[in-house]
Amino acid sequence: MEKFIVKGGNRLEGEVSISGAKNAVVGLIPATVLAGDTCIIENLPHIADVLHLSEILNNMGIKSEFIDKHTLKVESGMKPHSDPQYDLVNKIRASYYFIGALLAKYKRAEVALPGGCNFGGRPIDQHIKGFEALGAKVVIEHGVVKASADKLIGANIYMDVVSVGATINVMLAATMAEGTTVIENAAREPHVVDVANFLNSIGANIKGAGTDEIKIEGVSELGGSTYAAIPDQIEAGTYMVAAAMTEGDVTIKNVIPKHLESITSKLREMGVSVEEAGDSVRVYGERPYKAINVKTLPYPGFPTDMQPQMLTLLSTAEGNSIVRESVFDNRFQYLTELIRFGANVSAEGKVAVVNGTTDLTGAEVKCTDLRGGVSMILMGLNSKGETKVSDIRHVDRGYENIVSKLRGLGADITRIEE
Repeated sequence: MEKFIVKGGNRLEGEVSISGAKNAVVGLIPATVLAGDTCIIENLPHIADVLHLSEILNNMGIKSEFIDKHTLKVESGMKPHSDPQYDLVNKIRASYYFIGALLAKYKRAEVALPGGCNFGGRPIDQHIKGFEALGAKVVIEHGVVKASADKLIGANIYMDVVSVGATINVMLAATMAEGTTVIENAAREPHVVDVANFLNSIGANIKGAGTDEIKIEGVSELGGSTYAAIPDQIEAGTYMVAAAMTEGDVTIKNVIPKHLESITSKLREMGVSVEEAGDSVRVYGERPYKAINVKTLPYPGFPTDMQPQMLTLLSTAEGNSIVRESVFDNRFQYLTELIRFGANVSAEGKVAVVNGTTDLTGAEVKCTDLRGGVSMILMGLNSKGETKVSDIRHVDRGYENIVSKLRGLGADITRIEE
């Protein structure tokens, strides 16, 4: 079993470059199924989720190969000869985007219910509602989502809750539907915009991505393109927190500062300095940090994928903080691991109470999920002594070269086989 060994006490300093956005590329790669010609996706993060999605394409009979570790070439004109493979689909939640893409192009899709991090109930009812509004018949049998239609016809679709997954999936399905589709109460996240921009680059007609109303004029065929994914908002936010956590001074490059505004705002509220300059941000700070309240919300609110990292930083602030999780039901499961360091945190339902302390010591902990897992590393960087982090496969799903990037900033972190 592989583990991270982290020795705390080192101040992070220097520069780190951010990879392509995980939450965007997990939509971009399934979206290539819609294309009628070769697609090349650039600026991919070299992470487990990207490798799994490429493998799913190959197993379906759509040839995909890495030109280099950050660039994937997909022969999108090839017709799949099989459905996405269950054991691969089960490793990654975003595999459900194959439903929308296959339904749009081939009018049928059979994809197992997805895996990924376990945050309690994460239903796909809004996805199904959207597919059915476009004219598809959808059933779930033996854990497999089966969708089919003679043809898809544009419709007005109101999302009962703001859902990134449902917005992207319905957008994929509507791209080749007859007529006009309007998605109301749509998610506005940067990765929704990125998928829409890619689809437009291959010939789709999508307007309004980034607002709460997306309008899609269906087209009958699509071409190919070369497209570069946006930088990863959450990876950038994680290194911003790492700089603050170690009272360091780090310049985070290859970012879109506008995408980081909610994170920047909360860090400044705590007393951390953040300076923006073109496509980079510089983060530096010195304790004591102030306790603040945080509530996760859909974009442009504070992202749920940054909640564990921010709560970890707040556990070292002065005073009491309240963190409210409004997106997922069970996102505080990592708190039991945080307590092993000496953190004074507790949760009831979707609300966590954080009593700040700086008396923290290294511990043996495990990753419960992707973002909770990276928070174990963050806490280890600021704790006395040695921290051992197990179940690190979760972190590999979303962070490229995290050991070398942190070591480049001065962290004492190694990856071992134990």
